[in-house]
Amino acid sequence: MRRELGEGYELDDDPARIDLDALHTYINLESYWGRGRPRAVTERALEGSSRVLGLYYRGELVGFARAVSDGATFAYLADVYVLAEHRGRGLGLELVREMLDGGPRWAVRWLLYTADAQGLYAKLGFVEGPPAYPRMERPREASAGARAGDGLAGGGPLGAPVADTERRGRDRR
Repeated sequence: MRRELGEGYELDDDPARIDLDALHTYINLESYWGRGRPRAVTERALEGSSRVLGLYYRGELVGFARAVSDGATFAYLADVYVLAEHRGRGLGLELVREMLDGGPRWAVRWLLYTADAQGLYAKLGFVEGPPAYPRMERPREASAGARAGDGLAGGGPLGAPVADTERRGRDRR
């Protein structure tokens, strides 16, 4: 899928076209959810995604979204961003709309975490509020593959750093 958005912008779901350097730079250095994420984790997340979607301006990656899904019951939307200088044009809405309603069009329950974009996601049918069932999360450090010093321990949802308050709450349990 390749879709022109006008004014030099386009969406493309070709994983081979994603600029891993640009993607990792944003997630590692600028995002609130993946700051400090090792490049190897970004690469594995990209490879393990069910669908990736790049937002390009004149061929340069300026936005991104990815989904992880079984294609039947759920999908998780992750690592969504549009570079600051390209915001305010409705590009984030088009990026997420294409992820949800384009491509494979999974008839699934979509999940996501966001600290600052509830308004955008509400336009696409996401609702806030308590989940139907309590959420539980297994921290990365509890996984057999996480070892001290590998740069992978200590993350929250899909590699996001866990806030100190969240860690303290976990430590009390």
